[in-house]
Amino acid sequence: MTAARRAAVLGSPIAHSLSPVLHRAAYRELGLDDWSYDRFEIDEAALPGFVSELDASWAGLSLTMPLKRAIIPLLDEVTDTAASVEAVNTVVLTGDGRRVGDNTDIPGMVAALRERGVEKVDSAAVLGAGATASSALAALARICSGPVTAYVRSEARAEEMRGWGERLGVDVRTAGWEAAAEAFAAPLVIATTPAGTTDALAAAVPDAPGTLFDVLYDPWPTRLAAAWSARGGKVVGGLDLLVHQAVLQVEQMTGRAPGPLAAMRAAGEAALAAR
Repeated sequence: MTAARRAAVLGSPIAHSLSPVLHRAAYRELGLDDWSYDRFEIDEAALPGFVSELDASWAGLSLTMPLKRAIIPLLDEVTDTAASVEAVNTVVLTGDGRRVGDNTDIPGMVAALRERGVEKVDSAAVLGAGATASSALAALARICSGPVTAYVRSEARAEEMRGWGERLGVDVRTAGWEAAAEAFAAPLVIATTPAGTTDALAAAVPDAPGTLFDVLYDPWPTRLAAAWSARGGKVVGGLDLLVHQAVLQVEQMTGRAPGPLAAMRAAGEAALAAR
């Protein structure tokens, strides 16, 4: 008889998170009947106290905003992938009580693109400059052989993206948001902006576009994704990213691989359809 194990997603706000749906579906598929996965509304101030109370029943944590950076000082080890973007979305609690932080968003993006047949590109564009944009650059460091143009709203954001490019070994060029429609000439466009931000760009999608990776999943499709599909382009969505990064979390926390991708995606689709 194995001891019951626990995992959870932490963040603020957290009520919208699909992580419990995905991880519980994985546990069912893997026959881990004694595993549970919950969500906790935790902000930066409450995080140290929560982490200090974790006992041996805990297998891991998923972190969302605003905790991906705040968790780092509370860890014993951070992987090179997470350190490269100074963001941890996964904590694995080891058998000897250590807390190891990783970032599954980056390999999750690569896996989601690979699933749709996108393995290498010679250039790319990124819309936006927040935390997700830096993860997008880290993913592009693995699959893009040429320049990446980031379309941003301010010179401060442009400087930030160029700085990430230098750190990650990506040739980052920047352009103003008013020129964002020019991004659509790239073979791969990654949209990392909040809901509604790219709606006005939908009319500018060209005939026969390349691949759009829009990291949003609710509402879906975005106006940009719908216009892209209508013109024959390939679209990778936020649910694809969410599922692929969660599969990697499940594998790390449970030690069972491969994670049940199809069951987790079906659970996520059903949950979104019910909203």
